[in-house]
Formats: sequence, C-alpha cells, structure tokens
Amino acid sequence: MEVSDGEVTILLQAIKRGDASAAERLLPLVYKELYRLARSYMGRERTDHTLQPTALINEAYLRLAHDDVDWKNRQQFIAVAANVMRRILVDHARTRRAEMRGGRLKRVGLNEEMAICEQASSDVLALHEALNRLEKLNARQVKVVEMRYFAGFSVEEIGSILSMSPRSVKRNWSLARIWLFNEIQRARNAGIPEQAEI
Repeated sequence: MEVSDGEVTILLQAIKRGDASAAERLLPLVYKELYRLARSYMGRERTDHTLQPTALINEAYLRLAHDDVDWKNRQQFIAVAANVMRRILVDHARTRRAEMRGGRLKRVGLNEEMAICEQASSDVLALHEALNRLEKLNARQVKVVEMRYFAGFSVEEIGSILSMSPRSVKRNWSLARIWLFNEIQRARNAGIPEQAEI
C-alpha cells in the first residue's frame, strides 16, 4: 500500500497538536522507511551488538513521537529519525564503553573479540564527536553524512528529503568526507586513540 506524503504530514501535524492517537496511526505508515534506516545503521555496527533494528526503531520512534518538533513533512521526519538513531547508537556505545572500563562488568583478560568490540564502540563515538564539531560549521553537511553514510540513502533520495539538487548533495558529501577525514587525522596526531574513518 502506497502512502501519500500528505497523509503522513497530516498525522505529524496532529501529533504536534497533541493528538495521541496520531502517533499510533503514523507508525505503520513510516515503518518501512524507519526499518530501512535501522538496518543500515545496524549494518555498520559490530556483529554482537545487543540492539536489533526493531529495538532501534522503537526507541527512536518513542523519542520522535514525543518530541516537541514543528513537523513539516515526511522528509523532515525521516531526516530527524536518522539523526535520532545515530544518537541512540552513540548513547549505547558510551554505555558499553563505560561498562568495559569498570562499570558493572567484572575485569577479565583482554582477548581479540573484546578488542574488536571496544574498537567499534570507539569508532562510533569518535565519528559522533567529529560530526558534532562539523555541525557547528555546517549542519547541512552533517545531515548529508547521516543520510548517506549511516542511512544508505542515494544522492537523489537525499536531495528529495533535504530539498537539494543532486549536485549540491554530492558537493556537500565530498566536502564533509574531506573535513571529517582531516579532523580524525588531527585527533590521531594529537594522541587521541584510534578513530573511525569515513
């Protein structure tokens, strides 16, 4: 069943007005897109990650449906969902890193599997921190990175969602990748532990 952007927009505006039932009616209409985002994000995570795509969708949807956002349309909703999913995974990585450094876990000898898991968590956090720095300089480039790298959207899809030409999307993607690469290299050279690469 094909759902029109107008139906989604009407429900998003109803949510903004406080209609609790609108959030329940919206989920089935956007679930396919949210699942695609979640699968893409989880595909970049370590293989033993405790979150599954459906859990990521549920967590993100709870945050989205209760946020005080002036929703404009489906495209804005999906773009914000990509950002929320990234932040959930970052929070999860921070929690895991804290646990591995003496939180609730008992100290055991280092083995290769644990090193890989800790590296994956560090990569997520390092990229998140670099994206936060880039967002202060160019929020649009961060949105392009989130949608291209994390969510796996095509240049054309990103252009449609962000109301940009494909050429502009490509330019923002290229500039963001260069900036992030240089920022990660700068952090490495400053002695910060290994970081993620785009």
